[in-house]
Amino acid sequence: MKRVFIRTFGCQMNEYDSERMYALIKDEYTLCQEPKEADLILVNTCSVRKKAEEKVYGLVGRLKHLKKQRPDLIIGVCGCVAQQEGEKILKRLPHVDMVLGPQAVYRLPEALEKVKKGQGPVIDTEFKPDFHQPLIFPHLNGTRPVKAFVTIMQGCDNFCAYCVVPYTRGREISRPPEEILAEIECLVKQGVREVMLLGQNVNSYGRKEKGFPSFAKLLREVAQIKGLWRIRFTTSHPKDLDHELMEAIADIPQVCEHLHLPVQAGSNRVLKRMNRKYTREEYLAKVEQLRKLCLEICLTTDIIVGFPGESPEDFEETLSLLKEVRYAEIFSFKYSDRPLARATQFEDKVPEEEKARRLAKVHKLQEKITREINESFIGREVEVLVEGKSHSNETLWTGRTRSNHVVNFEGEGDLKGKLVHVLIESCGQHSLRGQLVNILRGE
Repeated sequence: MKRVFIRTFGCQMNEYDSERMYALIKDEYTLCQEPKEADLILVNTCSVRKKAEEKVYGLVGRLKHLKKQRPDLIIGVCGCVAQQEGEKILKRLPHVDMVLGPQAVYRLPEALEKVKKGQGPVIDTEFKPDFHQPLIFPHLNGTRPVKAFVTIMQGCDNFCAYCVVPYTRGREISRPPEEILAEIECLVKQGVREVMLLGQNVNSYGRKEKGFPSFAKLLREVAQIKGLWRIRFTTSHPKDLDHELMEAIADIPQVCEHLHLPVQAGSNRVLKRMNRKYTREEYLAKVEQLRKLCLEICLTTDIIVGFPGESPEDFEETLSLLKEVRYAEIFSFKYSDRPLARATQFEDKVPEEEKARRLAKVHKLQEKITREINESFIGREVEVLVEGKSHSNETLWTGRTRSNHVVNFEGEGDLKGKLVHVLIESCGQHSLRGQLVNILRGE
C-alpha cells in the first residue's frame, strides 16, 4: 500500500479538511509519520497570518530534495494559501504537483489521477457557488478519539478589513442539517463523546438557505443524538450572537459553558475601521446578557494589536476591555497585512516595534487574569471528560472541564473516554491539577 504524509497548519477547520482528504484516498494510501517515507505529501495551509504562510513555504521548499531523489513523489499544497496564491506557488516552488483550494480538497482523487497520468501540475482554485461539501462518513479505525470536529458551514460574508478568509474560503454556504446529524451519529457510534461544530461564523448558519434551521435550533437537534455528552462550537461573530442562541447555550445540557467570542479590539474607532459591525458597548451588553443567562459561562477571545491607525488611546481601550470582561484565555496577535484584505491599503501602519510592545503588554495583563481565574478553581470539584494520557507526563490523565480548562490528574485503570469528577488542588498558567474523586459516566 502507498503511503501519505499530511501536515496541517492553521485552524480546526483545516484539521477537519485534512481528515476528509485522507478519507477520500484511504483505500490506496496509509498514513505515515515522516515525509521521507511518503509516496504522497499533502500540506494543508493557513493564510490568516503572514507567519503561518511563511512556515508553509519553508516546509514545502525543504521538500525539493526529496522530489529530486524520487521524481515519482507527488506533492500537493492545499487549503487557503493554495487558494490565495494559485499559480504563483508553482513559480516559486516548481516541484509542487497540485495546488488545491479549500473546496478543491474534496476533488483530491481526480487531481491525483491527472498527476499520475502525466497531466500535472494541477491547479484547482475554483469557487463554485453551488458547492456542496460531500458527506464523508468518518472511519476512526479503532483509534478511540473522545472528541471530533464537524464542519457545519464554509466561507464568510463579513469581509472584516484585516481578514483574507472570504477570499480564500469563499462566501458562506451551510451544510444540510440532516448530513451534519448523520455525520455526528456516525462518530458517536464509534465512541466519540464530544463534538466541536465548526464554521467561520457558526452564528449565521442556515440564514441564506431556504428551510434550514437557525444555529440555535441546530444545536437542539444535535443534542438529541443519544450517546453524545458534550457539544462545543466555534467561531461566533459577536454581531450575530442573538438571544435565541444565548438561551440555547444556557438551556441545552450538552452545550458546554464556554464561548469563544472574538472582540479583536476595544476601541469603537478601530472596530468601525475593522468593519466588525458592532460597538464596544453592544459587545459588552451581549456579554452581560449571556452571563445573566448562563452564570458559569467561560469566555475566550481574539485580539489584534497594532491595527492600522490604532492610537495609544485606542490600545488603552483594548486593555480596559480585557480588565472588564476578564477572559479565561485570549489569542492575541500583531496585525499583519494579508493579500486582498482592505486594511492592506491603509497607510497609517503602526511600527513593528510598537506592535511588539503592545502585544507584550496585552500578554502581561492577560497572564495575570488567567492565573487568577485558574486559582479560583482550587478546592472545587469539576466535571472532566478524559481524553487520554498527558503528553508531558505519561503518569497523568488529561481532559477538559465544561469550561474548556485542561485538567491533569492521577487515576487507576483505563479512564479514556470517561466522564469523571476531579478535585482541583493546584494550578499552572495553562492547566489545572487535581485528584480523581469518582467516575460519572463511561463503559
